[in-house]
Amino acid sequence: MLSAELAGRFARVALANVVREFPRKLDHLLTSAGEELDPRRVHPAFFGAYDWHSAVHMHWLLARLWRSFPSSEIALVLDAHLSTPSMAAELAYFRGPAGRTFERPYGWAWLLKLHAELGPTRWASAVAPLAAELAARFARFIEAPYPTRAGSHGNSAFACLLALDYARAAPDHALSSCIEKAARRWYGADRDAPLLYEPSLDDFLSPALVEAALMKELLPEAQFMRWREGFLPAQLGPLAEPPSGFDRADAKQVHLDGLSLSRAWCLRRLGYRDAAERHLAAALPHVAGGDYVGEHWLASFALLALTEG
Repeated sequence: MLSAELAGRFARVALANVVREFPRKLDHLLTSAGEELDPRRVHPAFFGAYDWHSAVHMHWLLARLWRSFPSSEIALVLDAHLSTPSMAAELAYFRGPAGRTFERPYGWAWLLKLHAELGPTRWASAVAPLAAELAARFARFIEAPYPTRAGSHGNSAFACLLALDYARAAPDHALSSCIEKAARRWYGADRDAPLLYEPSLDDFLSPALVEAALMKELLPEAQFMRWREGFLPAQLGPLAEPPSGFDRADAKQVHLDGLSLSRAWCLRRLGYRDAAERHLAAALPHVAGGDYVGEHWLASFALLALTEG
């Protein structure tokens, strides 16, 4: 359960992150000499929090907190960043030569989830044009014959889970249908998830658990139970316990704290409550106050685990 005290901690982290320009990890396709690379100019809405996608999901965190714990500080930041001019500049970037595959699919999916979270608020209309653009791109992208099963940004099942929230809230029935067709095509015949191969040192997602969570969202209950029986064993083995023994000052290894949090999110959705609580207990102490390589993004995954499932 999300307490007011914990919500305040998360809000303070996010409010600091979304206005922090540096350090910044650039992801930009140069197509000519002399291009503008200043983060605040290129991405006036999402210039903070180390990279574009982290800025997006930190804004999602603020939007979700604002609904339960509204504050003038959160509203002022959302007013400034999710304004019509700022979001028009973000859309222009995606329509420019560097934006065709920028942040595909992870950043796309988080932007869609952000728009779904904004609901009837005053910020939703400014974000809507970019959300519509990325929803159309996402629908085309998932026509691909194969998914990405990695435990990091490219994972197809995780992106589909986030995009599905947008498709249902919009509502965008065409996107919902595309996601269901893709999931059935990619995962419908999957059996015997290779749990012993998880995790890898770069993982912040469990390929097996996010796939199962997506199929639970899409399949009728009886059909899902038959599918899960063939895909997941009765005992989760290495997925039942959180990872340990890694370097939290390393930008890749700290992904494993995110893995604990995203596993908790999936485990709750799948009914493994005890395992979910163990993962939350392992990672929550490291969400705030640690090295910036983790602090710029972990709180959003903690909020997912605490408020969904």
